[in-house]
Order: sequence, then structure tokens, then C-alpha cells
Amino acid sequence: MEVDLDVLRPEIYLALYAMGALMVGVFGGKDRLTIPLIWVTAIVLALMAWWVGVRESAGLAFGGLFVDDAFARFAKVAILGAAAVVLLLSQDYLERSRLLRFEYPILIAFCTLGMMVMVSAGDLIVLYMGLELQALSAYVLTAIRRDSVRSTEAGLKFFVLGALASGLLLYGASLTYGYAGTTLFSGIVEATADGVSLGLLFGLVFLIAGLAFKISAAPFHMWTPDVYEGAPTPITAYLATASKVAAVVLLARLVHDAFGLNVADWQQIVAFLSVASMLLGSVAAIGQRDIKRLMAYSSISHMGFALMGLAAGTAFGIQAMLVYMAIYVAMSLGTFAFVLSMERGGRPVTDIGALNLYARREPLRALAMLVLLFSLAGVPPMLGFFAKFAVLSAAYQGGLLWLALIGVVASVISAFFYLRLVYFMYFGQEGEGLDSRMAPVPWAVLMVSAVAMIAGVINLFGIEPLAAAAAATLVQ
Repeated sequence: MEVDLDVLRPEIYLALYAMGALMVGVFGGKDRLTIPLIWVTAIVLALMAWWVGVRESAGLAFGGLFVDDAFARFAKVAILGAAAVVLLLSQDYLERSRLLRFEYPILIAFCTLGMMVMVSAGDLIVLYMGLELQALSAYVLTAIRRDSVRSTEAGLKFFVLGALASGLLLYGASLTYGYAGTTLFSGIVEATADGVSLGLLFGLVFLIAGLAFKISAAPFHMWTPDVYEGAPTPITAYLATASKVAAVVLLARLVHDAFGLNVADWQQIVAFLSVASMLLGSVAAIGQRDIKRLMAYSSISHMGFALMGLAAGTAFGIQAMLVYMAIYVAMSLGTFAFVLSMERGGRPVTDIGALNLYARREPLRALAMLVLLFSLAGVPPMLGFFAKFAVLSAAYQGGLLWLALIGVVASVISAFFYLRLVYFMYFGQEGEGLDSRMAPVPWAVLMVSAVAMIAGVINLFGIEPLAAAAAATLVQ
């Protein structure tokens, strides 16, 4: 029992902190404590990311229900780091939007805790527990601006469609349990040693469909544009980064740990999701005028590229997927830091037309955004190019040349709407511009992210060997 609890020590500590912070918020003056709670929670998450990254692997807990390996730790560091940065980005926005509620950082902590459980799940029940803890917190965060019709609508759509996805996931889990006789991933692998029966195949399909919703992979993407647009911008950034890492890593663990002996049975499903997401996200983003909706379709496309690495079915594919997600998180945080600064007369502006000739007024910020947009488009020598090259190489080496070719086509299409934003900033028409004000933390995140997209070209900040070690623990 002591060994089992040692494996869960990061999750236990985060849960205790979140519950303690809730008590402090309730009995200590509520909203006036919001800013201190934001900073303390961000520091706790950052320190926990460091601790998880340096601690040695503790192995399995509770008979394999919970897995603490290099694969889970890589994802947890990315999740905790993204959550900490989003919290720091939130303070100025919450003050200006009058959303200083003490529940906000606590919900972020609980949501992050659910993601940590998700990526370490070794059992279908634990998988569902982590998923729902994350999802229920995310629903509330999306609708936290209660006086906004758009935010409330986004929260309601997120909740209803999320409930549908959870139903699909539970139906798949029940079918899998019925035909495999166990909910443990290790037991499911043994049950599929001689092949996947028709019942198990249906269970696998429903499980992947439920998780595809969380990733916002097409054709389960319908919630993404409305939620991205309606949710407060820091929450949009959180859903676009930490939430996506958790869902992609969970899907990878499920297919490899539970169905790893039958790659051919799930490879074609993941490849279909990859193709649909890349093409739909790239094409649908072209007509968007709202930058948050544009980023929603952009994220759908990027999840398609991440799934390309998973579809390869190899250790190198998982390595490429992890590298891609790490770089995607860094790019997205910088981009949303810029979106947070888009204001006119002190009010948020999301129309891309407001970027017209932005480079004349703020040349340094425009240059940083240009670097991030080029990186998102996969233009060399930005870091985003190496992320896409990694997953394309994995698909090619995994015998999926056709998938890699479609990825190249989708990347070319997506370059259009990224470059259109650059055109507006540098060559657009004269018009009413944006305010020059930008809070220090978003400015710092924007600049650090942009510099990282160039400086990381040298050795990708050393994440490749870490991703390789993480992939080796999953695909043996």
C-alpha cells in the first residue's frame, strides 16, 4: 500500500492542494483572494512539473490500475507547464473582464489533476475517472462568464456534446469488458493475443470515437469552434494546449497498452481520423474571420498531424507525436498570449481585420507573431517545420506513404490562412487599429515562445531523446 501511494504522490499532493485552496477561498474572503490563489497555484503547478520531470519512475500502482512511466511523465510535464503558464496569462484578463472568482485557479488545478490521472491510466475505469474530472471542470471553466450569452452557450454545447462522447466511451468500455473479461489494459492485451473478436472491435471503435471528441479530431470536432470562440480566451488557450496533450497521450496509451498486439485493427481508424482532421481543419479555417475560431480549426488540423505519428504504430511514431505536441503547446501559448492583447478601447477584439498594418504600430510584437504563424504553418527553419517533418517521417517509415502525402497537401493548404494574417499585419489596408497596451506576462510569453521557435532549431531543446525514452516505455 505504501508503494502504491508513493506512485500517486504527485496526484495526491495536487488534490490536497486543490481541496485546501477551496477551503481557503470559501472561508477566507472569496474573490479578494483570487489573484494570490492564481499566483500560488501557478507556482505549485510549475514546481510539480519540475518534480515530476526529475523524479524516478515508480512503476505500477494498485495492480496496474495506475502507471507511472517515462511516457506519462513526459505528458505530465507538458500539461503542468501549460497550466501554469495559462494561469499567469489569466490575471490581467480576469481583472479587466471582471471575472476574478476564486474558483477559477481551483478549477484549473482539478482539471489538471484529471489530466494527470488520464495519462497514467492503466485501466478503463481509471481512464474514465480522470476523463470526467477533467471534463466536468472544463465545462464550468468554459461557462464561467455567466453574464455572457456566448460563453453560456459554449458551456452548454460543450457539456451536451461531452456527455454524448462520454456515453460512446462508456459503451465501448462495457463492450470491451464484456468480451475481454477485464478492464485492465494488461488483461485486454492478453485477451487479444489471438486476435480481436468482432465484439472487441466494436468496443475499440467506440473507445476511439469517445476519445476523438476530446482531441477534437474530425468528424468529432463540432464543439471546437463554438467553444473556442465563446470561452474566455485564457480557457481557450488551456483547452488548446494542456487538454489536447492529455487526450492524445491517453489515446496512444489505450491503443498501445490495451490493443498493442493488433496494430492493424486500430491503425486504419486513427489514420482516417488523421486525414479527416488535417483536411477539414485546413480547409474550414480559410473562411474564418474570427481569430479564435480560426485557431480552433487550426488546432483540429494540428491534431490530425499528431495522430499521423500515432497511426504509424511504431515507437518512432510515438516519439514524433510527443515532439509534435510539445512544440505545438509552445506555439499555441505564444499565439494566445498575442490574442489576449487584441483590444480596442479596452474591449477584446477577435476580428482578424483588426490586424491591418499592425506592424507599423508594434513592429516587435508583429515580428514575434510572424515567427509563430510561420512555425504553425511549418515553414522552415522554424521549430514547427521539424515537428511536422517528424510525424511525416514516422508515417513514411511506418508504411503510410499515402498518409504522409496527404499531410503535405494539408500543410500547404493551411499555410494560406496563416500567411493571410501575416499579410494583414504588414500589408493590410489602413483602418482602426488595436490598442498598444499589452500586459507584461503575455508580452513575455509571446516573446519567449517566438524566440524558442528559432533557437530550438539547434537541438530542439533536447526533447527528442526524452521523447524517445518515453516512447520506448510505451512501445516495447
